Amino acid sequence: MSRQNETAPADPVTVVRSIRRIVRAMDVRSKRVARETGLTIPQIVVLQAVRDFEAATTAAISRHANISAATTVTILEKLEARGIVERHRSTVDRRIVHSRLTERGRALLAEAPPLFHEAFFARFGELPPEEQATIVRAFCTVADILDPDKVPVGTEAGISV
Repeated sequence: MSRQNETAPADPVTVVRSIRRIVRAMDVRSKRVARETGLTIPQIVVLQAVRDFEAATTAAISRHANISAATTVTILEKLEARGIVERHRSTVDRRIVHSRLTERGRALLAEAPPLFHEAFFARFGELPPEEQATIVRAFCTVADILDPDKVPVGTEAGISV
């Protein structure tokens, strides 16, 4: 990890450049994961949510994966068409659709590489707990600032880097 950040000026341009580096790294990782598995990272995240909530509802998957309900439905439809998940309507409330992994889905998920490179987890784990907590808080704050549902109307103009 580069320690140039310790002396970097605390300005929005530096933050934007750092975000761009993160986005690029995520894009490279996403393409590699897609090549290796035939699945996109959002699809893997949805599969993990389905696994974590046996017979999960679409709403629960959407919340857990932090993906919009409409996008979740589209992903589930594609995964169902490929035989990776099964979906069925609730017998109690026909508006509710439950999803579960098929054997093929379980096998694909078991073989899927981590969404982040393992070096990330190793290097992050080497940081002191206080620094880990600071990073988590900072990322949560940045995510809140960037959340399109929380950006006040008329404030979209910003820094171009």
